[in-house]
Amino acid sequence: MTDSTTLRDGFTRVRAEVGKAVVGQDGAVTGLLIALLCGGHVLLEGVPGVAKTLLVRTLARTLKLETRRVQFTPDLMPGDITGSAVYDPKSGEFEFREGPVFTNLLLADEINRTPPKTQSALLEAMEERQVSADGVTRPLPAPFLVAATMNPIEYEGTYALPEAQLDRFLLKLVLEVPERDAELDVVTRHASGFDPRDLAAAGVEAVLGAKEIEAARADVARVGISADVLAYAVDLARGTRHSPSVRLGVSPRGTTALIAAARAWAWLTGSEGVTPDHIQTMAIPVLRHRIQLRPEAELEGVGADAVLRSIVQQVRVPI
Repeated sequence: MTDSTTLRDGFTRVRAEVGKAVVGQDGAVTGLLIALLCGGHVLLEGVPGVAKTLLVRTLARTLKLETRRVQFTPDLMPGDITGSAVYDPKSGEFEFREGPVFTNLLLADEINRTPPKTQSALLEAMEERQVSADGVTRPLPAPFLVAATMNPIEYEGTYALPEAQLDRFLLKLVLEVPERDAELDVVTRHASGFDPRDLAAAGVEAVLGAKEIEAARADVARVGISADVLAYAVDLARGTRHSPSVRLGVSPRGTTALIAAARAWAWLTGSEGVTPDHIQTMAIPVLRHRIQLRPEAELEGVGADAVLRSIVQQVRVPI
C-alpha cells in the first residue's frame, strides 16, 4: 500500500509533468486533480486558445488514463455519446457499440452548443457512472471524469445548461489568457518546435495510474473535519440564499461538494484536517456556477465571483 506522502509527491510530479506542455494554467491543473480525488466533474470556461483541450490530454497522459474528445454540435444525438445498437449482418443480431463516454477522461468540447436532449445524455453517466441502453445498464470505467468546455464570449447558437446539469459539476474553472511572461514562454516553446499533438516529444511522462488515484481517494476520505468547519461551510452556503444579489442560492448538494473539494485540497497541501482557509479557497470554484444572480445585479455588472467574495468576507470564521 502506498503511503500518503508518496501519493502526494506523485500528484506534485503530475503537476510538473503537465507543466511541460501547459503553461500558465496551474490553478486549472490543481482543480482537475481535486475533481479526480473527489470523483467529480469539471466545467472549463475560457476563450479559444487557452489550452483547455491540451490540458485534459496532457493530464490523461500523466495519469495513464484513456481520454476521448467529443465536439458538441447542434446535430449531435444522445446515442453519439452513450453508444447505440448496431446490426451485425454476420450474427443477424443487434450489438451495442460503446460511445465515447466509455473512457476515463471525457472532454466534452463546447457542451453548450448541443440541444438539451443530448446534454441530458451525459447526466446519468456523470451522476451514476453508468449508461442504460436497450434495458441494459453498463458501468463506465473507473475513474471517470467529464471535463466540459464553454466559450464565455460567443453565445449565438448555444443552449444554456440547465441548473440540474450545472449542479453535477464539482468545479467551474475559469482559464484566463496567460500573463505576459507565461504567454512569451508559450510562444517561445512553439517557435522552438513544440508540437501539442506530440506529448511524448515534449517529454511528458506517466506518473500515476488508476490504482494510485483510488488509494489517494481513500486517503482523502480520512482527512478530518471538525463540527465548526462543517458549520462554516453550511453558513457560507446559506449566505448565498440570503444575499440580495442572488435569485437562487446554493443547494445542500453544493455544500457537500464544497466540503469534499476542501478535503481534497487539504490532503494535497499535506494538512491533517480541513481548516476554514481550505473552505475559503474552494468556495468560488465550487459555488460560482451554482448560484443565479438577480437581473438587477447583472445589469449593474455584478458577477458571481464578486458576490461570493462578499459573502466569504461577511460570514463569521470559526476560531
